[in-house]
Amino acid sequence: MGIGYRDLAVLLREAIQRGDYAEGSTLPKQDEIAAEHGVNINTVRQAVRLLEAEGLVTPVRRRGTVVRPRMAMKRLGIDRYARSKWKSGLVAFAADREATGRAWVPGDQTNEVRLTKADAETADALGLATGAPVYERARLVKEADVPTHTLTSYYRPEDVEGTSLIDPTPGPAGRGGGFAILADRGQAPDTITETVHARMPTPEETHLLRLPAGEPVMVLHRTTFTESGRPVEFARGVHAASRFTWTYTFKIPD
Repeated sequence: MGIGYRDLAVLLREAIQRGDYAEGSTLPKQDEIAAEHGVNINTVRQAVRLLEAEGLVTPVRRRGTVVRPRMAMKRLGIDRYARSKWKSGLVAFAADREATGRAWVPGDQTNEVRLTKADAETADALGLATGAPVYERARLVKEADVPTHTLTSYYRPEDVEGTSLIDPTPGPAGRGGGFAILADRGQAPDTITETVHARMPTPEETHLLRLPAGEPVMVLHRTTFTESGRPVEFARGVHAASRFTWTYTFKIPD
């Protein structure tokens, strides 16, 4: 008598945890797993779906069932925005990768740019009237071709027109990214307010981030100000919850 799908899931889970299947590798084809364990293909599918719901594996088109990273990336808090980083050419997502000991290439980030009308939330953050023109720069960031998060920033046109912040070429907007560009335009970032909350993803986010069933997302809202208090960027980010740890180090105020 063959084993059930839960028993098969235990065997596959233990193999992943032992390192039999490395991060980023694919599990054997489902018919091969069925033959090895003496079960039918439906049992394998149910077992794989269970592992997918646990966040251990994810289906990738044209590759198969891919083992997800077991160590989440560090998403640095205050340090990811250090002036020393963007002045030396390091953008925030790359700072996270380097802090976790992971490689990155500029093409890990794709960009879509358009001139649009500010919704109420964006207008309030940037001190504009609802419907005022703003540039929207939407990024999808991947690691080893697996999406980790999206980040969409909004800017006043006068702050970014004529700069690479409105260039849709994949990768950061030049050395140091957007903060370096704003500084060059006389609008150097000085203070940031971030708000983070968790929720379940929309169907579109599940598809875009290739989320397993049941995985929540961490939603980030960021507003960046100059030293004078002028808002120069409002950003919304959606992060796959299993892909990051969020770390903040700071001096305790009096």
